[in-house]
Amino acid sequence: MTSDAAATATTTPEPEPEPGPGTESGTEATAGRSRASRIRRGLAWTAAVLVLGSAGAGWWVYSHLEGNIDSVDLDRAIGTDNRPPKVVEKAQNVLVLGSDSRAGANAELDHGNVSGARSDTAMLVHIPEGRSRATAVSIPRDTLITRPECKDADGRTVPGANRVMFNSVYSVAGPACVVKTVEQLSGIRVDHFVEVDFAGFKGLVDALGGVTVTLDQPMTGAKGGLKLDAGTHRLNGTDSLKFVRTRYGYGDGSDLGRIGLQQQFMLALLAEIKKQDALGNPARLYKLADAGTKSLTTDSDLASLSALADFAQSMKGVDPSTMETIMLPVAYDKVDPNRVVIAQEQASQLWEALRTDQKVPASAKDSPAKGGGKGAKSKSPAPEPSPSA
Repeated sequence: MTSDAAATATTTPEPEPEPGPGTESGTEATAGRSRASRIRRGLAWTAAVLVLGSAGAGWWVYSHLEGNIDSVDLDRAIGTDNRPPKVVEKAQNVLVLGSDSRAGANAELDHGNVSGARSDTAMLVHIPEGRSRATAVSIPRDTLITRPECKDADGRTVPGANRVMFNSVYSVAGPACVVKTVEQLSGIRVDHFVEVDFAGFKGLVDALGGVTVTLDQPMTGAKGGLKLDAGTHRLNGTDSLKFVRTRYGYGDGSDLGRIGLQQQFMLALLAEIKKQDALGNPARLYKLADAGTKSLTTDSDLASLSALADFAQSMKGVDPSTMETIMLPVAYDKVDPNRVVIAQEQASQLWEALRTDQKVPASAKDSPAKGGGKGAKSKSPAPEPSPSA
């Protein structure tokens, strides 16, 4: 076939068939086909818009949540040569800090009358190989320690210092220096670091709809602290923040006593998160994720939603109600009785057990400075039915 013939063949319309009995006329049939075609095209465009809209919303949500997370590159900040070796490859050690910047949203929680920045809560959480249980070691904030030489967030060198309070390390040199300090105190490699700003902590509790705690004795509310009767209480975000900050008016009124409250609340919070079916409720999942990431700082290896999700998935076997909580053994300082120092004999046994993934002996839990938790149950309350959205 020549090219002219081909062109003629492709451009000459086929004759319309004559309508037979019981059929539409040619004009009606063409109109019907056109109408059906328009409907199909409309449905296709609608589906495309819905798909693109969903993908765009999903991308916005992902970007928004991931943008909430700040991170610290520990190897870069500390230096790979200055860190303890990993002893048990599949065990995990996570340093959890509760920071109290007393600025921004935190200033509002304190009516703007306190300044400075500190890490008010510090726990080294050890998850043994197999990840079916965990041990959390709280480090008292008033413990006198030796701070190593560090680099701050701007890369400036901060010289080491002797007999400084543990919680001052954060304000002087930042979270990476806290990790370095804990590693040098314990000889344990910190695999991950998680810092939760207290204002974000409040938002997370409210997103959960509250957290349940049980007290064996009342809180008197002394010096502006939380006032609660003995018994079981459902706390909102603001009261939860007061709960973990409470020192006076409960137990012996010491910082060591406050550690017991913080450990109790941590277990109750973990139990609450575990029991809520967030995956089956997208709205609740987003609220929790938004609140949980908004004031979160992690090491660079955890600084993405996928990494956090993978890590959380690997922790599924850990039951908060069976988590062992221990206070780092300390003794009252002989020079300043308002401060404590590490009880080296007991602490050495504790660190060695965690470093080698062994059971912590009872002798490593005996702190010469008593306190911490009298009147506060160390286990989370029995799970309640998940609240509706």
